Amino acid sequence: MSLPRASNLNVRMSNPVLPFLLCKWSCSGYAQENANPFDVQVSVSPMEGRFQIQASYVVPIDICNAFSFITAYDGAKNIPGILESKVISRAGNKVRVYRVVEENVLFFPIEMKSVMEYTETPNRLLNFEQISGDTKFYKGSWRLTSDKVNTSFKYEAIVEPDSFIPSAVIEYFMKNSIRGRFELMAQRASQHKAVEKLACK
Repeated sequence: MSLPRASNLNVRMSNPVLPFLLCKWSCSGYAQENANPFDVQVSVSPMEGRFQIQASYVVPIDICNAFSFITAYDGAKNIPGILESKVISRAGNKVRVYRVVEENVLFFPIEMKSVMEYTETPNRLLNFEQISGDTKFYKGSWRLTSDKVNTSFKYEAIVEPDSFIPSAVIEYFMKNSIRGRFELMAQRASQHKAVEKLACK
C-alpha cells in the first residue's frame, strides 16, 4: 500500500480482494447501529515494517454462495470506493484482476491501482498476491468452512506499505477503519446470491 507523497498526492495504492485497507466509507456509523450480527473479528499487528491482518466473520449462506461472493471480481466495482475491477486473464484456476480504488487518507483523495493474482480452490480457499502496484508486498488468503447452516470466512494477509508516513500512523488508520470494512463485507455476503448456482463438491 502507498500513501500520499509530499511531491505527488495523486499516487497509486494496491487494494486487498479487498480490497481495501484505509477506508473512506462511513464504517463506524454502521458498526454502532449493529451488535456485530456476523461475529466480525479483526486484528492488525505490526511486524518489522509489515502488517499482519487477520479477520473473520460468519454469514448464514451456503458455501457455494460464499465462494461465489469472494470470487465476484467484476462485481466488486459495485462496492463504494472501488472505481474499477475487472478480470484481465484466466488460466486454469488462476485469475488476474485489475482494480482501481479511491480512498480518502488524511483528507486527501488517493487513487490506488493494482494487479492481483488469485488462485482458486473451489468452495474452500482463495489465495491472492499482488503482481504489480505501489505496495511493496501484499499476499494472503480467504478460507471458507461451513456447518451447513452458516459459512465462516477467514481472511489473513501480510501487507508492506510503500510510504513516507510513519508506520504508527498507518497502523492507527488501519485499526480504526478496517473493522468497518469487514462488517460491510459480511453484510454484502449475507445478501449475495450466485448468478449461476454452483455445485458443492
